[in-house]
Amino acid sequence: MSWQESTKEKMLNLQLPTDPRWVGIAEMQIEDILVDHAYCEQKAASSCISLIIRYNDLDELVDTLTPIVAEEWGHFERVMEQLRKRGLRFGKQRKDEYVAKLYDFVRKGGSRKDQLTEGLLMNALIEARSCERFKLLSKNIEDEELRKFYYELMISEAGHYVTFIDLARKYQDPEKVNKRWKEWLEFEAEVMGNMELRGDRMH
Repeated sequence: MSWQESTKEKMLNLQLPTDPRWVGIAEMQIEDILVDHAYCEQKAASSCISLIIRYNDLDELVDTLTPIVAEEWGHFERVMEQLRKRGLRFGKQRKDEYVAKLYDFVRKGGSRKDQLTEGLLMNALIEARSCERFKLLSKNIEDEELRKFYYELMISEAGHYVTFIDLARKYQDPEKVNKRWKEWLEFEAEVMGNMELRGDRMH
């Protein structure tokens, strides 16, 4: 059995695991990883805020996503702390090719409910991949403090992933959500398989 097949069920349904070589490359570029991670947390908070603003009439969605905004911003602050204590600087934001490709897969048009489903599923997928990469870092890098740090964030991201999926199923036919989620997973695997292996990006 290949390493892809043997780990598939352990990765929040992700169809293609991260190449194991990524961790070693990332560890050698830890400043770039931490900077990119900080921006990822900013964007995660902003994405939830956008959903809250756009769907302000959906009380459960607003009440569920509001604490996630605070949590994601808290993660940003914690990443910044890791940068500062290591004497590293908060550099410029770089283009996130992974997220850009996911945006291209979002179905345009459809009902308001369909658009909500797309937004929630894309967020769920990003959280799932983040969780998988946090797990790799928590198990494999030498820095003991960062291992603990990424373990804690891995648990949090897994919870967010579940939350987004649950919200999608609340506001949309669950069978329709499950079918579309499978399509998202298949597309994401294709994206990951075609992307250059880089250690200076979290995704």
